[in-house]
Amino acid sequence: MKTPEDFASPPADYNLLVPDGWFQILLDPEDRDRCIVALVDLQFRGVDNAPHLKRDLMRDLQDRAKAAYGLGGTEFYISLLTAGPVPLASSLLVSVTALDEWPACSDATELAEHMSEGHVRGDAELGVTRLEAAGDAVRVRRRSAPDPAKQLGNTLPTTTLTYYVPIPATQRWLMLNFSTPVAPLADQMVRLFDTVAGTLHWT
Repeated sequence: MKTPEDFASPPADYNLLVPDGWFQILLDPEDRDRCIVALVDLQFRGVDNAPHLKRDLMRDLQDRAKAAYGLGGTEFYISLLTAGPVPLASSLLVSVTALDEWPACSDATELAEHMSEGHVRGDAELGVTRLEAAGDAVRVRRRSAPDPAKQLGNTLPTTTLTYYVPIPATQRWLMLNFSTPVAPLADQMVRLFDTVAGTLHWT
């Protein structure tokens, strides 16, 4: 497995391992709705008396997938994992960006220093971490107030974990944006997110 230092030219692709209970929604408009219908049918298998909940979930997923596509998303996952009767709701959006709105930062340390200068809320956790096969990355953990109108009635704070990983031999960055509204299990979910991020490698 190559490390970032082994690349004299940009990698052809990346690989990332996600849990079996995470469902990928294809973001291309031609495939998006088919994936969402399959996910909603899976979630409501055996349930015939909740058409309004099914409709609301489908609309929410469509809005999120459209927004992800508009942000340059390449992969979008929704967790179907549960702990007994408790759904472990979470998502992962993978996207590629040139971070045009910020100065050209050549590595994770420079980007972290720039972000710490007023670009990240004071209560966020910001630092540089080493991903074994993908190199140094900026890691930012945030907690935000709930938005019931946009989160199917969720009234708990949302925890997000974002990794900014420089793509070798380019000026671009790969962003892994994890999110969960399961506030009581936020620390456990973040550990899972860190594990997933740790599988990232270039090919």
